[in-house]
Amino acid sequence: MKREKNLVLVSHCILNQNSVVDPLARARGAFPIVNKLVKKGYGIIQLPCPEFKFLGPNRKPMSKEEYDCKEYRELCKSLFKPILEDIKKYIASGYKLKTIIGINQSPTCSITGKQGVFMEEIFHILKRENISIETIEIPTDYVEGGKTDIEIY
Repeated sequence: MKREKNLVLVSHCILNQNSVVDPLARARGAFPIVNKLVKKGYGIIQLPCPEFKFLGPNRKPMSKEEYDCKEYRELCKSLFKPILEDIKKYIASGYKLKTIIGINQSPTCSITGKQGVFMEEIFHILKRENISIETIEIPTDYVEGGKTDIEIY
C-alpha cells in the first residue's frame, strides 16, 4: 500500500489522557479526534509530556508561570531533541510535516493566546531549523462523546 507520507505531531495527552492532571482529563484514553487522523492517513508522532516527566502522574494543576523555570524549559528542549532528529530524517526522505496539534490553555501545550512552555520551545527550535508547520488546537470544551468537529487538513 502506498504511504501518504503526511505526518502530524500531537501533544502527548491526545493519545494518552492518563498523563493529564487528574481533574482535567476529558476522555477515557485517547481523544476521538485520533480517528480522523487515522482516516486521513496521517502518521502520528506523539510528543512526550514534559509535565508528566517533570512532576509525575500525581501532580497538582499548575499555571504556565509555575512551570516557566530554567529546569522545565531545559527538559522541554531535551525531550524535543530526538523528535526533531526524526522530523529532519522524515523531511529529507520526502515526508511532509503537516501540522502540530496542541491543547488550548495548557501551561505546556497551548498554541494560541498564552502559548505553553513546551510549544514556545518547539516553535523556537522549528524556526531555527527553518521548518514551518500548520497548527491546530484542541479547544477547552472538547470532550469524548461531545464536540469532535475539529478541522483536520
